Amino acid sequence: MTSETITAESAGSWTLGDLPVRRIGLGAMRLTGSAAFHLGTPSERERSLAVLRRAVELGVNHIDTAAFYFSSLRSANELINSALAPYAEDLVIVTKVGPYRDWSGRWGTSARPEDLRAHVEENLRQLGRDHLDVVNLRRMRQDSIAEHFGALAELREAGLIRHLGISDVEPRHLAEAQAIAPVVCVQNRYGLGHDAPATAELLRLCGEQGIAFVPFYAIAGEAGPQAAATDHDEAVRAVARAHDASPAQVRIAWTLHQGPHVLAIPGTGDPGHLAENVAAGALRLTEEDLARLGGASTV
Repeated sequence: MTSETITAESAGSWTLGDLPVRRIGLGAMRLTGSAAFHLGTPSERERSLAVLRRAVELGVNHIDTAAFYFSSLRSANELINSALAPYAEDLVIVTKVGPYRDWSGRWGTSARPEDLRAHVEENLRQLGRDHLDVVNLRRMRQDSIAEHFGALAELREAGLIRHLGISDVEPRHLAEAQAIAPVVCVQNRYGLGHDAPATAELLRLCGEQGIAFVPFYAIAGEAGPQAAATDHDEAVRAVARAHDASPAQVRIAWTLHQGPHVLAIPGTGDPGHLAENVAAGALRLTEEDLARLGGASTV
């Protein structure tokens, strides 16, 4: 595929509440370094800024971030602010709260409901915004999310947040949250070869209810937060060869083929990989491809 000339418009669009976004977005975690959070070698600042600016040039208008995305030298939110402020009117920045890290990078326990206002305000400061477009509550193994989600719903009523989402949840948590306030997106780990039954059920429920389903680590394979997958089975490689595409592009395309409500937020700190990821939105897999990969198209 000729990556440089393909924009995010090729993937189509979806709406987060009342905010239209293209189905190919950008995950900001890897902007801070070569691996997750404080692990690995921090990337060059100018390179990370260039990735953000190039993403917007390629039509990306959905960026996923968090205040706890930082390395020893880089903060994803600060990079976004520096590269893109003043923000374009159509740019949607989605952040998340729930986990937190102290100044040294060490993880704390899950934030308490009463902590969440400070975490939202920290995102506002770092991004230079007076409100956040979408805030996801990342569940941290708690059985019920009602108190935490209720605290965010109060901040939504106060005007600090426009829309709410949830992350790392089961179907019962979606129902629990919806009893409190509208949910515009669900973020769970999902991808080719990693489709837990509960997440597959969430994918279905979101499609029926018009809620965006936003997988994370969709192209990372078993490496998860550490890196993008480098081991691909022969089916992925064969489909990639047939389309003159990379295995990562096939994984992104497979994800998008799971429904029109499915969004992709592949993360990268590499301008070349960014263009490839965006171009994957133009890759149309056939029913034969999907059968070979072990998935079925719902679009």
